[in-house]
Formats: sequence, C-alpha cells, structure tokens
Amino acid sequence: MTITRTRPDRDTVLFDGECRFCRQRVANLRWADRRHRLTFTSLHDERVARDFPEVSRERLLEEMVVVDTHGRVHGGATAVRYLSRKLPLLWPLAPFLHLPGSLPAWNWLYRLVARNRMRLGGNCEEGTCRR
Repeated sequence: MTITRTRPDRDTVLFDGECRFCRQRVANLRWADRRHRLTFTSLHDERVARDFPEVSRERLLEEMVVVDTHGRVHGGATAVRYLSRKLPLLWPLAPFLHLPGSLPAWNWLYRLVARNRMRLGGNCEEGTCRR
C-alpha cells in the first residue's frame, strides 16, 4: 500500500476532473457525503502533484484514488470499498463490496468501467475525452 507524506485533514478523493463520467460520479459522492467528511480534488489541480507526489499521474488517469487522513492510498475498487464504509448512504453496498474473495471481481469490473468511462460519459465540452 502506498503511503503519502501529506496527511490530509479529511479523506481526499482524487479524480479526473476533465472526464464527464468521473465528474458525475463525484457529484453522486458529494451528495452522499452529507457530513462533508471528504475533500474532492481534480488530478489536474496543481496541488495534487505537490501534496501527493507518491501517486503517479498515470495512476490517477486510470483510477479514482482516496488518500485517507493517515496518508494511505486507496485506488479503484479498493477506494470504492473504503468509501462504502465511510459514507452512511453507501453502507447498503458495503456487504456486497466486502464479500470475502470478491475483490478480484470488483477490480475487474472497476477497470472495465474505467477503461470505457469516456464512452459512458458522452462527449465532453473540453475536448479531452479522446485520450
């Protein structure tokens, strides 16, 4: 597990802010974060490279990452599992996401969706969806 030198005050969700699909999922997470426990930051924000140099830009382009308050990095399906324990509105999903032995299947599904996110989100106005 990757550990960052920066220990954020709140769990920090790093995502592709130029991806329409990603922004829609983050909007859902913001809605579910009723107690404002999370910070959301686009990987394109200069603070990400400065505060979390241990997390590569390539990784951030491949998967959503959550850096917890201890500096631990959770990525992809593991990040979704982590958030399912942190946000009460996601608790109903937690038993399914945490079934013993199910992580490989969740990782596969996450990677499938992530690879196709530009197609799933539709054309974007910034013109970056053709990566």
